[in-house]
Amino acid sequence: MPEATAGAMKNPPHLRALETVLHQPVLVASVYDLERYLNVRSAYGASIGPDGRLAFLLNTTGVGQVWTLDEPGAWPTQRTFYDEPVGFVSYSPTRPELVFGMDEGGDERTQLYRLDDDGTVTDLTAMPDAKHRWGGWGPNGDRFAFASNRRDESVFDVYVQARDDTGTGAERVYEGDGWFTVSGFSPDGRRLAISEAHSSFDQDVYVLDVETGDRTHLTPHDGDVRYSSVEWGPAGEALYLVTDAESDTLDLARVSLSGDLDIVREGGEWNIDGVSIDQDSGRLAYSRNVEGYTELTVGAFDGPTAIEASPTPDLPGGLAGGVSWGADADRFAVSVTGRTVNTNVFLVETETGAAEQWSRASTAGIPRETFVEPEVVRFESFDGREIPALFSLPASADGRGETPVVVDIHGGPESQRRPSFAGLTQYFLSRGYAVLEPNVRGSTGYGKAYTHLDDVEKRMDSVTDLRAGVAWLHDHPAVDPERIVAMGGSYGGFMVLAALTEYPDLWAAGVDVVGIANFVTFLENTGEWRRELREAEYGSLAEDRAFLESISPINRADEITAPLFVLHGANDPRVPVGEAEQIAAEVESHGVPVELLVFDDEGHGLSKRENRIEAYARVVDFLGEHV
Repeated sequence: MPEATAGAMKNPPHLRALETVLHQPVLVASVYDLERYLNVRSAYGASIGPDGRLAFLLNTTGVGQVWTLDEPGAWPTQRTFYDEPVGFVSYSPTRPELVFGMDEGGDERTQLYRLDDDGTVTDLTAMPDAKHRWGGWGPNGDRFAFASNRRDESVFDVYVQARDDTGTGAERVYEGDGWFTVSGFSPDGRRLAISEAHSSFDQDVYVLDVETGDRTHLTPHDGDVRYSSVEWGPAGEALYLVTDAESDTLDLARVSLSGDLDIVREGGEWNIDGVSIDQDSGRLAYSRNVEGYTELTVGAFDGPTAIEASPTPDLPGGLAGGVSWGADADRFAVSVTGRTVNTNVFLVETETGAAEQWSRASTAGIPRETFVEPEVVRFESFDGREIPALFSLPASADGRGETPVVVDIHGGPESQRRPSFAGLTQYFLSRGYAVLEPNVRGSTGYGKAYTHLDDVEKRMDSVTDLRAGVAWLHDHPAVDPERIVAMGGSYGGFMVLAALTEYPDLWAAGVDVVGIANFVTFLENTGEWRRELREAEYGSLAEDRAFLESISPINRADEITAPLFVLHGANDPRVPVGEAEQIAAEVESHGVPVELLVFDDEGHGLSKRENRIEAYARVVDFLGEHV
């Protein structure tokens, strides 16, 4: 928003309400409105072309679109012009063309498109009722692979398609019976690495012969074992991946084509959460997740399981990912972010670690020094377990116990709140709210055992962790214990609703974004391709229906006394919009203030900037009124 416009709107309703709540005047000269914070740009998802040009996604227009750059800091060229966000971009290894993916209205039925150097766009899949999951280019750039549920909505098959074919030209090279993904072609182009997910914590890896369809199982195992971030090694003699097959955390491992597994690097106390390998040079980069921050190692293979490390890249922010190698792997692109650093693309010199920022996604004129860095804290829960969390205090906080708090709960549950940039979080902090972001039991990032502490019948133990977090806040000298808000999205939305039903006296308000209100109707109506994976985490309709009903917030909605704001997308294929509609109606029927806001052009979350601005302006007004 231009400075003049910001000045003209110096006292919108949501700002006036918050002035009253915080018992202090808001100095407009030193703060920025919500729209400004939600206009902080992000550049991410980079891919280096064969000529050294950089393609990436940039949300300057309000949604991520494809842009390209020829040199660092230059003005980028916009290459796609859609109202819907582009999901990924991948340059051909041999031609100045790229593939990108995009769905419609958040329905997650991604279609693949080829963008030629002259700007021509070709629809490669043209099956809008099916999902298409990118599997990478062949080594010569003449074909690509993907997984799709076009034959049967509930399962994914593997396809190979020539670069110049449309959707009718794809060849089904493997008929799947589960959730399959493609990790990429072998260096000689004859084989594909494919993975099958049985749950978020249990996968299997195979090598598929493209010509014959023969499949070799490399990871037979008992119980739940993760095998992810699968990459072909140099010369295609083995696969490298991360796994917890031999430890509680994820290690970097080598799996031979006969199935022998060797640990290359141990994660130790923390997960090694990803690896990227340039097949021709044998150079690699892998990341270790330490308290949510990225520890990036770059080097080269000096034998099948030996790595000669290069200097550590000098990157800001504390979080980095999405490696794309340049020609000869002498450099790579990576997306960099942090709680006080908005996301941008850097290029790193492989041998020296020297890093240079290429994209210039702006902070919308907000000084970086005003952004707040969180503190890593821990609080003790009911069973003596220490629960990790990120805690941020606004500059206005003091020891008088007047600071309201937003308890922001991540989704998943197989996920982790990490300190990436979040414009809404910084806005709350600028308006005097503290923010607590707990990684309750069931979160990833803290070992296999921790992730299973909320499985099925232990589901509500994670909600009890929220009560412990609020108790920790009550002991903090800056916090007003009467003004604590529960906010979360997806599974985090369920956590909000469950917290409001289980511990109604703890909360001043709740904000549920695309959350689960009823596990039975959620599982009955979620996308066919997701049901089996979700039942592995939550429990099955066939065997656990009574339990699922007992923990569903809709069946205890009469316990909710805190005002509730419910946000959802009409096209959500994961948590159907009926979840929002039923909880809003039920809570309102008991006389509790409720607002329901549904966007017709969104799915599982809010991807369009204008919708985010409208939605969170409404949320801010709501909290100003009730908190």
